[in-house]
Amino acid sequence: MHCRPIIRPLGLVFLLTAFCLFRPHPGVAQVLEVVDKEPAFIAFGGGLFDALDEDTTGQFNFEYRSNRRLWIFKPHGGLMVSTKGAVYGYAGLRIDLFFGRRWVLTPSTAIGVFEEGSGKDLGSALEFRSGIELAYRFDDRSRFGAGLFHLSNASVGNTNPGEESIVLFYAIPVERFTRHW
Repeated sequence: MHCRPIIRPLGLVFLLTAFCLFRPHPGVAQVLEVVDKEPAFIAFGGGLFDALDEDTTGQFNFEYRSNRRLWIFKPHGGLMVSTKGAVYGYAGLRIDLFFGRRWVLTPSTAIGVFEEGSGKDLGSALEFRSGIELAYRFDDRSRFGAGLFHLSNASVGNTNPGEESIVLFYAIPVERFTRHW
């Protein structure tokens, strides 16, 4: 089954959802609680796509991690690109669990749009991502860590092979990029 026809409508839904979650707007304060003590982050990552299969390929991630909270959850959104041309854009929620002041365990979930490129067909353009990360937190609040993620279409497609990714990442506080503006 080829997934291209559904990408445009789902892509529009994804972009509208991400815009509503991340746009700065006074009304957001009514839904999202005050800014968390931790800063917002821009995270860069690299690792293995389909790491537990024979067709493993490289992947690169770029992610925005908000410091606004919806109860205990924080929104995030990002883009994953594999070396075989797969692209996954997503938005979701995460929770930071601190162990002391240095270690942060972060479970997360997201929904997004997937295009396989010349790589593995995941059975649908609509894919769900779940994952867990463990990071070391430096004095400047930047984080270096590793994550394990699973992509699955939750059986909305005819097939649901899924895939697991292993990613190393470095998350930099957004204020480092905006302090000169």
